[in-house]
Amino acid sequence: MVKLLLMLVFIASLGAREITPNEVYSQVVVIEQELEGVFNYYGVKDDTSRSVRIIKTTLKPRNVWQLTYELSVKMNMLRIKNKLPTIEPVNMEPVLNLNPDLVYEQTQRILTEIHIFKYRKGIPIKDIDIKVFRNKTPVDVFNALSRVSVQFDTINKSGFTPSYVFGETMRIYDDLSTILSHLKIQDDTIPTKRNSKATPSDTFNTAMKILDKIKRIQFSVGIETVDFSSFRNDNPTPSDVFTMTQMIIAELQTIKAYIGLIHYVTPAATFRTDKTPVDVDQLMNWNLRKISLLERREGSLR
Repeated sequence: MVKLLLMLVFIASLGAREITPNEVYSQVVVIEQELEGVFNYYGVKDDTSRSVRIIKTTLKPRNVWQLTYELSVKMNMLRIKNKLPTIEPVNMEPVLNLNPDLVYEQTQRILTEIHIFKYRKGIPIKDIDIKVFRNKTPVDVFNALSRVSVQFDTINKSGFTPSYVFGETMRIYDDLSTILSHLKIQDDTIPTKRNSKATPSDTFNTAMKILDKIKRIQFSVGIETVDFSSFRNDNPTPSDVFTMTQMIIAELQTIKAYIGLIHYVTPAATFRTDKTPVDVDQLMNWNLRKISLLERREGSLR
């Protein structure tokens, strides 16, 4: 009996330790502190606190994970600026319930990339004390990562261009096309007419419509949903639209996991330089047609 109990304790000890949002938040603070050295190197001031929009809603770790993807893209922008080769951002297989452990892993990848960059540029890497936080939630981590995202914009002296947003909108197109094909739903959608006066605001509003439809589909099959209404923005930038593409991609992962597409990783974005807000708007509206087709056939998911 004693041997059996010892064996059970040993087996239990082999399991991975669960990481909390508090620990993830601590690592995001470390990222912010690591970037201070980069600010000093470029001689720029960090005035992030004045330009970060605070989101107040209940988010899931999957939404936070997707924002770390955004930071990886901005890290690549910094590498391009300094004539360093880029590293493809990490993507992962779809899961229904992503946990904070995976977000923590992403913070470590980002920190590693910052350390590599500092080493290449001769920027000193200082020891940083890990602060302990309590009662942090995924939305707290999300808002902290949003600060880091704006910090990268300051360092890069630019945010996302329409070309970057187009690449992510294409990833949504790929996911939706794969879902429809897997469910054997005939995709007879065609591109919408180009709106020559389209702005980031038009695309942002279309993205919100897509998220609303995804939410209805998720609810119909018992997938936990997220309320994105607090993300609404009257004057969005291309960077704001980029963030919404990430939220759409994060939510589509749950649908892919639910229908068994657990090994279908969303393809990496193709780097483009020639896209305009009109191109992005047309493609996002085509995605709206695709998700509308899936919404009408939501019974196929069951």
